[in-house]
Amino acid sequence: MNSSPGDGPDAAHRRPAGVSDKTVEALGKLSEALETVERARGRLYDLHQLIGHADLMLDDAVAMLREAGHDGTAERIETELLGRNVIPGRWTFQIVEDFDDGYYTVFRDLERDARHKLAQGRRHLFEAEMKERRRTHGRAGHEATP
Repeated sequence: MNSSPGDGPDAAHRRPAGVSDKTVEALGKLSEALETVERARGRLYDLHQLIGHADLMLDDAVAMLREAGHDGTAERIETELLGRNVIPGRWTFQIVEDFDDGYYTVFRDLERDARHKLAQGRRHLFEAEMKERRRTHGRAGHEATP
């Protein structure tokens, strides 16, 4: 079906004049890489919360071992593992903070800077153009915008 004049992406998702296919493709790949880093960041937060929860569960394990008469094992867990750094000098919150303040911030800032310099800050141009190619114009459920 042919599209009507207003049937297309909103202005925020239209390619600015003079932006090449290669630029849109490169920005799309950069955006995809950032999305992958976002997923990794989520897993880092998963690690942070899971390790924290496990450390708190050790309190119960130590108490139960003591109740069962295993004071030596309880003492060893309490002194060697409870509150231990997961890597030298770091608990997981410090790993998260270092990641957020370093690699993640630089990656996010460079992706944003590239979009602003090369495509007037517009996001997801590659995906917006893919949507236009793949949707059935004029069909319910295939609208360009809400």
